[in-house]
Amino acid sequence: MTSNDLGKVSVSILVVNYNAGPLLADCVRTGLEQAEEIVVVDNASSDGSMEALVEQFPLETRLKMVRSERNLGFAAGCNLGAKSTTRSYILFLNPDCVLEPGALQRLVEVLEANPDAGMVGGLLIDPDGTEQGGGRRAVPTPWRSLVRATGLYRFANRCPSLFFDFHLYKQPLPDAPVEVEAISGALMLVWRKAMEDIGSWDEGYFLHCEDLDWCMRYRQKGWRIMFVPNARVVHHKGACSKTQPIFVEWHKHKGMMRFYRKFFRNQYPGILMGIVALGVWLRFGVVATWYSVRKAGIIFGIRRK
Repeated sequence: MTSNDLGKVSVSILVVNYNAGPLLADCVRTGLEQAEEIVVVDNASSDGSMEALVEQFPLETRLKMVRSERNLGFAAGCNLGAKSTTRSYILFLNPDCVLEPGALQRLVEVLEANPDAGMVGGLLIDPDGTEQGGGRRAVPTPWRSLVRATGLYRFANRCPSLFFDFHLYKQPLPDAPVEVEAISGALMLVWRKAMEDIGSWDEGYFLHCEDLDWCMRYRQKGWRIMFVPNARVVHHKGACSKTQPIFVEWHKHKGMMRFYRKFFRNQYPGILMGIVALGVWLRFGVVATWYSVRKAGIIFGIRRK
């Protein structure tokens, strides 16, 4: 493994920040303990998180900050930051993630041991240690999404090939690194050579599904994707999006539709794609309504006081 005398792994960590608050500093601190370089791209945050970062790490030469005058979105932020990285490996890391000791080293070890692997991900966990859903997953094809939405996944034991549940985190945690179809953009270590072969992140996605897009493109080019169960990272999921839930959900569902059209519209009958599209936007309507009602209830409660 490539590392310096201080035990830091020869990796550039790339963090795209948008109002992550104090979590950003925790993310950077644990990153500096394990990597040789960190690049933080700020998407026009207004919460003082970048100012706090400057105060906490005023003399840290391994920390680079790239500021955007507007919110470019996650994919564009990743592309912008990648231009400032210098190492052979790049870890795309969410600002609400905290690396546990040795996590980055384990990821690099697996990537180096599997030269046909283009990216690896680790075990994303809640603060209480519970595994989250995105760290290891199967691609949510239109059919799999329909199976999930209709509850047909309950018949997976009888016919796994037809009613497969793409939520792999519900399966037992493997004892060793395994190949998976997709990992989460919250924690994604990539080999620069593979990234140059695949191309940059698709900036047509603003937020969500761009990681699935990249995983699809890696696999289409023959690069394997690995999941490393003993590379643990605490993910304070949703910390950067809780102030704008409907905005986030809009882009999430819009990203789903872009993903389906891009990779599956020529593989599935039009009627199935239409049903899936209807389901996506109905789901958005339900979620947006729930958030609106909840917000109205909170405001009403405050007014009553």
